[in-house]
Amino acid sequence: MSFLSHLVKPVVLGALILTGLPGFAEPRLELSDAIDVATEEDPWLRQSVQIQDALLEESIADGALPDPRMTLGAANLPTDTFDTGQEAMTQATVGLTQRIPRGNSRQLASAKKAEMAAVQPFRRANRRAQVEQTVTQLWLEVWRSEQSIWLIESNRGLFEQLEDVAEAGYTSASMGSRQQDVIRASLELTRLEDRLTALQVQQASNREALAEWIGLDQAQLAVTDHVPRELLGELPSAWAEIATDSLIRHPAVRATDQLIEAQNVDVDLARQSYKPEWSISAQYGYRDRAPNGEDRADLFSVGIGFDLPLFTGNRQDRKLNASVARLEAAKTERILQLRGLRAKARAAVVRIQRLDERIALYEKTLLPQMEAQASAALTAYNNDDGDFAEAVRARIAELNAQVELIQMKAERAGNMANFRYLTAESSEIPAFSMTRYQD
Repeated sequence: MSFLSHLVKPVVLGALILTGLPGFAEPRLELSDAIDVATEEDPWLRQSVQIQDALLEESIADGALPDPRMTLGAANLPTDTFDTGQEAMTQATVGLTQRIPRGNSRQLASAKKAEMAAVQPFRRANRRAQVEQTVTQLWLEVWRSEQSIWLIESNRGLFEQLEDVAEAGYTSASMGSRQQDVIRASLELTRLEDRLTALQVQQASNREALAEWIGLDQAQLAVTDHVPRELLGELPSAWAEIATDSLIRHPAVRATDQLIEAQNVDVDLARQSYKPEWSISAQYGYRDRAPNGEDRADLFSVGIGFDLPLFTGNRQDRKLNASVARLEAAKTERILQLRGLRAKARAAVVRIQRLDERIALYEKTLLPQMEAQASAALTAYNNDDGDFAEAVRARIAELNAQVELIQMKAERAGNMANFRYLTAESSEIPAFSMTRYQD
């Protein structure tokens, strides 16, 4: 074996074993900071507060009496002369009419708007949980692409050295290198560059998606090297009970409960249509003097009016039936909502458990075995007892497994983020019994 063979092969072995060192410290984007910024800058939350304020204002307005109606007129004018003093019954009138809505319809209309306003805090709580879930998923995508890029870049120098060694061995004809070794080394380096380019495109796309929530400047920062511990931690020991019982405290379910409560008020409001609507009227009539100059007494009238809801078959009955049907539909929607949340939570748990098994298999068995295989192939090549292509393949397989492990950790953390959203509990206190409409 030549001097070049003794010199170059240990260099290759060392290059394949050593990993790249991390870069200099720079500002990093923490997941918690990204979530805080996205929540604070979310215009939907401000819109929800505005909607709640509008509904509360309407609640007060709907509970007030309607404005009285004033009428001005001239009654019983003689059409031959239009002389106001010609006939004794001719009057200049001014009247006021006050309408009184049916039954408790004012109070119920006010209560309905108040119930609708009470939906918004639950929707905001759900929105915050959704923002946390969405930003977490986007942050994890950036983390995955960054870690994969760093891993590949830290190994790129290694493949470049392999290409140089293969060329040197082929040129000197002293290491048993063949032309196909040179081509293989160049091909693998090209594939690595292509993979790196694809990851960089993906990373840019992920940053743009994240920028929608936290702004472009923040999204351009490198994320932290490690996924937050709570996303890689163990599932709650009683996750089955959490996925069933705590769902009734999920903000989305509480919002639905509040809508059902508002729909109950709507049914009561429909029942008020069977009651009469009252009105009170008062009218003052001024009469001019008689032709002989004698004064005439002015006239005052007062009255009470009401309608008679006698023919209810095609209006009141239908409206009440429609309100009851909408209430039942809302209850059914709640059942479907609970089922959907429960199914998604359980599916997330199953995925987390399977990913935990795969991650443990990679970390404890597969990666150590691949590392041992790569070391053995390199040792054999160093002792002129192995193939160059086999050494390269072993190193590529190890690199692929490391990238796959990064992908699995990101996927596992993403499923944990989904599970945390699906089992989130609202801090808002409902004004009704949460178990009223349980399926």
